Amino acid sequence: MGSAVERTDEHVREYLIYRGFTSTLKHLDSDMKADKEKGFRVDKIIDQLQLFIHTFDLNGLKDYWGYLDRRLFCRLEDIYRPTVSKLRTSLFRYYVVYTVQLKNLEKTQEFFQRQAQELQGKPEWRDWFILPFMPAPEQNPLFSPYFSRQWSDTFLVSLHNFLSVLFQCMHILFFDSEVQRTTCLQEENDQLRHMVCLKGSMGGIPGSIIRKLNQARLFFQMPEKRGESGDPEPHLEGGTTSSDLIDPPPPSQTQVSGEGQRGTGVLGVEQPFIKLSQEEYGEHHSSIMHCRVDCSGRRVASLDVDGVIKVWSFNPIMQTKATIMSKSPLLSLEWATKPDRLLLLGSGVGTVRLYDTDAKKNLYEMAIDETHQRILSLACSPSGTSFVCSAAAHAGPGRSGSVTETVPRLPNPLSVSGQLLLWDTKTVKQQLQFSLEPGPVAINCTAFNHNGNLLVTGAADGVIRLFDMQRYDCAMSWRAHDGEVYSVEFSYDENTVFSIGEDGKFIQWNIHRCGVKQSENSLPQDATGPFVLSGYSGYKQVQVPRGRLFAFDSEGQHVLTCSNNGGLIYRLNSTSDSGLEKVLPLGGHKAPVVTVDWCSAMDCGTCLTASMDGKIKLSTLLAQKS
Repeated sequence: MGSAVERTDEHVREYLIYRGFTSTLKHLDSDMKADKEKGFRVDKIIDQLQLFIHTFDLNGLKDYWGYLDRRLFCRLEDIYRPTVSKLRTSLFRYYVVYTVQLKNLEKTQEFFQRQAQELQGKPEWRDWFILPFMPAPEQNPLFSPYFSRQWSDTFLVSLHNFLSVLFQCMHILFFDSEVQRTTCLQEENDQLRHMVCLKGSMGGIPGSIIRKLNQARLFFQMPEKRGESGDPEPHLEGGTTSSDLIDPPPPSQTQVSGEGQRGTGVLGVEQPFIKLSQEEYGEHHSSIMHCRVDCSGRRVASLDVDGVIKVWSFNPIMQTKATIMSKSPLLSLEWATKPDRLLLLGSGVGTVRLYDTDAKKNLYEMAIDETHQRILSLACSPSGTSFVCSAAAHAGPGRSGSVTETVPRLPNPLSVSGQLLLWDTKTVKQQLQFSLEPGPVAINCTAFNHNGNLLVTGAADGVIRLFDMQRYDCAMSWRAHDGEVYSVEFSYDENTVFSIGEDGKFIQWNIHRCGVKQSENSLPQDATGPFVLSGYSGYKQVQVPRGRLFAFDSEGQHVLTCSNNGGLIYRLNSTSDSGLEKVLPLGGHKAPVVTVDWCSAMDCGTCLTASMDGKIKLSTLLAQKS
């Protein structure tokens, strides 16, 4: 509902601008700013309610809830009235508890004085009138549950879910036909993109398919430039306009008018991709730690530093499927391979949870290790039901070990002990503990090869270890980086592994010859971390790498890395002196990108770039064959 309202608002604004109705446009903008329904955006409504609570505005809180009741809740059937009543009771209890927690006794007493007449006859409030006179209500068995973080989180999630379902079921603005049309166009667009990818090059694509592709694309992308006639003239990456594609030139010229004037692109190299579109997922309110696509390419799981996990889809439309809030800090996540609806969540208190994203519930929680409580990395075997879990002890003084830090990390991380364990999700038992030579060390990153026979790890001591998963022992290890290893992945042919380390190096290693480099490249700090976000009045946030720092395309010829304003795509195995060639900056971010992923489930790849301001950009690419 929220996205449909926003889309319609944009259409109305564009129409008013086109007709020159500036006065009407001003009135529309004014009314939109004062919109109490917040464009049917649930997160905005929750934020407004919390704002009233945090500013102790009882009148505003009552009036706003009353407005929602008159405008929305009264339309519901009678069977839902008890639910609305319980949510209202919880909302005002949330307000009262907040006044007590902030030790604002005046506001606590004011609430009961002003609400006495309304609440005295209600049994659920009978015991609450003693609250202002209790010295420590948070210790009283009657009230202590309401002072817990778990209760407040559960209430906010319940309210969020109730409003979400309400907006999905109501037909206030009759957007059903519009949403169905959008869905059909998006599905047709995806099919056409797939056909384009199979053709391999722009010269081999029939004009009818090109026209349909662009008609579908133009429906979803707002124009940024207008031609002389006033019609939209959108521009693609590299300078290609829609007219270039709708009316393709003769075959002899198609190779030039395709992606970014092939051979003479902005970066001076042959560009292998067209960026068809870029969308934003903005449901997080703090810096992202992890952002991963599942094996099928249907779901994304993203985790922020506040411990909020969002499970969402982007095909055919971007939509949040589940929100997971944890009372304990979370440090890692990974999709299970069989079945791929399951999500593993590693905490900072020594546990791993298995979450069912379809049923939206925790299946069970595994207690990994009491002495090594930080679950730094998780990797699921492509075959079977086992997963590898890296657990580390808490850092010593001067090194918080958290994701966001304001002090530099100690130069010697070897003092932090760690373990590498193999667990089974069916038996919910530990299968074995790997031997880490020369001693227990924190493993930062882990990755399996395609069949799960090999496991590569990168550790805080700068060593890469390659494990034989048939014999469960370390086949080889070598010192790879000066400082910690942040991210490791197998190459496309699995004859080599790539790694990024604290020393800023991006290195390719031959796994058949221990410690032999295939190539080495220096990357800027904004690609390797630690990542820095500066603000006003000396504000500075430093985030150590936790998620994936690089990802490959479906053929392993290109790599996506982080940067200060978006993802950067390089060509691998280049003949240039640097060994890497920049071929496409994805851009779109206003804060440093801290983790990336590349979904290649379809031939038209989708790049995910997640940043410190909580924004995730989803860039859809069209592969160009040479």
